[in-house]
Amino acid sequence: MVNPLDKRRAKRLPINLTLVVSDLFKQDNVKVQGIDATIEVFDISKTGIGFITSSVLPLNYYFNAKLVLDSEENTVFTVIKIIRSQTISEGQYLYGCEFVGLPNILESAFDRYQAMIDS
Repeated sequence: MVNPLDKRRAKRLPINLTLVVSDLFKQDNVKVQGIDATIEVFDISKTGIGFITSSVLPLNYYFNAKLVLDSEENTVFTVIKIIRSQTISEGQYLYGCEFVGLPNILESAFDRYQAMIDS
């Protein structure tokens, strides 16, 4: 049964990725550099990602990411916007992010990844 409180626009899929965020930026040329935050991505969808990190990151900032879904051939390059955060324990933070400007052609990468997960 669908949860009416779930506001997600796309199905979340489990994933295990580690990324390093070095720079954050805003559209008005505001930059935060030298962050070097390691993030552990735990889920992904056609609209965004969820991750955990020990770094405090500001909301409404963006970063560039290379996401290897299941192979180098199934890789997505995108800009990600941090839209929500939550403290989950002392020194651990959960973030929700959305993809910005993800070309529709790359949705097929997510379809292939979902097919792999579902099989």
